[in-house]
Amino acid sequence: MAAPGAPLRTLRALLRELRHAAGRSYRDSPAYRHVLAAFRQHRVTSEKLCRAQQELHFQAATYLCLLRSVRQHEALHREYHGRGERSPQEVAGLVGFRLPQQPGGKG
Repeated sequence: MAAPGAPLRTLRALLRELRHAAGRSYRDSPAYRHVLAAFRQHRVTSEKLCRAQQELHFQAATYLCLLRSVRQHEALHREYHGRGERSPQEVAGLVGFRLPQQPGGKG
């Protein structure tokens, strides 16, 4: 994972991925409300809590990486997943060959 950029950029990208995952009603989802509340609550973290200033941002960037990876995996799976067994004629056609004709017109 790359180094996290600006927190606002990460927040926007995270909300965009949530929109991809949940569809049009993403603003009603608990994940959306939780992410916004967490970013509002931790605008500036206190060193008294022994929390690094960039901890929330790093966690958000990690979650963003997870959401992107899941979405890309699903897209690749849909594109390249096998569709069942193919007939010999279909396989020959895929590689550019034709099966030989049997005598008597049986093939």
